[in-house]
Amino acid sequence: MTYLTLPQPGRRIQVGDSKTILQAALDAGIAYPHSCRSGRCGACKSRLISGHVELGKHSPFALSEQERADGFILACRAVPSDDVAVEWLDETFDAEPALAQDAKVVAIDRMTHDILAIRLALADRAAFPFAAGQYLSLTMPGALARNYSMANRPDEELVELHVRAVPGGLTSGRIHASLATGDKVRIEGPSGSAYLREAHAGPIVAIAGGSGLAPIKSIVETALHADMTQPIRVYFGARAERDLYLVEHFRALEQTFANLTFIPVLSETASDGWRSGFVSDALAGDHHDLAGAKAYVAGPPAMVDAAMAVLGGLGVPPDDIDADVFFTPEESNDNAA
Repeated sequence: MTYLTLPQPGRRIQVGDSKTILQAALDAGIAYPHSCRSGRCGACKSRLISGHVELGKHSPFALSEQERADGFILACRAVPSDDVAVEWLDETFDAEPALAQDAKVVAIDRMTHDILAIRLALADRAAFPFAAGQYLSLTMPGALARNYSMANRPDEELVELHVRAVPGGLTSGRIHASLATGDKVRIEGPSGSAYLREAHAGPIVAIAGGSGLAPIKSIVETALHADMTQPIRVYFGARAERDLYLVEHFRALEQTFANLTFIPVLSETASDGWRSGFVSDALAGDHHDLAGAKAYVAGPPAMVDAAMAVLGGLGVPPDDIDADVFFTPEESNDNAA
């Protein structure tokens, strides 16, 4: 049996066959900094103190070859080959475990043909402090727990989630088919390291795809209401006009906050008045140098990978890119909605 030692929480646990360091820690009830679980964001970057691991496929923006040579790993991609000791790098991470509580559905609004906005009243809202950009785990009767990002600001009473009906997704399918106002659900959280860094004074670039607009909405609105006055540019990528939502909401924010720019981009069919192409191409076309910027990216894997490549080419280092990858069942059964 392989053992994993984590000095920061002071725990030594067994690791099952083929289980990653991150999954082993989470299964043991240990809070561990992470976000995408797919080797794309770097939130779970850790130092391998001793032992050996097999490191799975990952983005070079999350972990470079030089970092690997220097003894760093990604906990979500690292499977121990023997007994290992690991410490995470995020010194600001709060290792307190996520808390579970009941919540009541108080409103359901259709945002697009396949996205619902669900608003929850928590049994104990004060016990659920979160940072803009984080997510929770939601469980409803007859369905597996799934992660959904908060779309509201942390100072707002109701918790807002955007749930896309994922093809083949059991939980999102049940939510779209049967969840109703007044229903009770179970939530646990918060989790996630792709949250707003309010101490950052440079420009902010936020890139969303589909329901990835949820955490971006939370991040951007929180930044604006915290009087963060640096330029904030929001790129929202969608396939067609019917997949766009909250456009008027962001247009109204533009009128109120002069430092905000909202740019919708349609990849498949662009009607008059909309930009067309991939959102990452729009980002590349608008900028020559983004050194000093902080970037927040949320959406499907291909979009996140493309956006991170462009951001890297524009001078944004991996440490200044916070990514939240939204999976479908075909891409990851563990994270399917």
